[in-house]
Amino acid sequence: MESMHRPVLLGEAIDALAIRPDGVYVDGTFGRGGHSRAILARLGLAGRLIALDRDPQAVAAARAIADPRFRIVHARMSELAAVLEGAGIERAHGMLFDLGVSSPQLEDAARGFSFRSDGPLDMRMDPGTGISAAQWLATAAEAEIREVIRHYGEERFAQQIAKAIVAARQREPILRTRQLADLVGTAVRTREAGQDPATRTFQALRIFVNQELEEVSLMLPQAVERLAKGGRLAVISFHSLEDRIVKRFLARCARPPVPRGLPLRAAEMPPPLVRILGKPLRPASAEVAANPRARSAVLRVAERTAAAFDPSLYDRTEPGAWRS
Repeated sequence: MESMHRPVLLGEAIDALAIRPDGVYVDGTFGRGGHSRAILARLGLAGRLIALDRDPQAVAAARAIADPRFRIVHARMSELAAVLEGAGIERAHGMLFDLGVSSPQLEDAARGFSFRSDGPLDMRMDPGTGISAAQWLATAAEAEIREVIRHYGEERFAQQIAKAIVAARQREPILRTRQLADLVGTAVRTREAGQDPATRTFQALRIFVNQELEEVSLMLPQAVERLAKGGRLAVISFHSLEDRIVKRFLARCARPPVPRGLPLRAAEMPPPLVRILGKPLRPASAEVAANPRARSAVLRVAERTAAAFDPSLYDRTEPGAWRS
């Protein structure tokens, strides 16, 4: 499994962290450890790396790293602050988050993430918590299914797909990935060239079952708050919805934290929480050719300032939306 996963934008993300040999770093999405190993390669003996992952298989793979500078924790990214507190880390010099699903998760039919091979319709990144996609589809109302597929999959045929799912489950339970993919294929009459009709539906169910957008929304304020002055935050997104959350949050943090309309001169403005570094980075054509899954990746980087963090200014009202 480890050999199947190619970290996207690996060099760019590691360079963006500007790793100091004696620094403390966080890999918030260990996966199969490509980013963690690259960070460790640049750390000195006094450096420290703590990694998180919600997938038990990823945590098991991390146990193979026998390095006293490294620690793995089985946790969601939304538990970042608690993990750092438990590790005795007050501030980190850099944090990296590689969002979305990993190649090992997609390629393992038993996990139920992919429609390309038949397996149980699960889709949970942590099979020990929450309900599977099959369990949710068995009881959700047609309107709920339609909204999830429309919103998280940006699927224009969401109504037809939801109607087909509800009709089909009255005949027999929808328990297998191939079963759902075939069902969606009958409901979606047209699709972009080269894209399977089930792509957007599977994406939507995976994001919903794992609360992926909520996880990102909860993680971002914790990451910025726990960064040391000059510390870097690097986030790789693969989906427009999660990238929008990251983009809006960083833009909010890059503005001076003052109420709108308050008459202040430029010299009186308090410093913002972060400074956005450069433009969003995308994989080069050579990387996309070698790894087609990299084509939608976007890397955004920000650097923490010395400004004090005021959590009341960054309350989450909905996924991706903050008080402005």
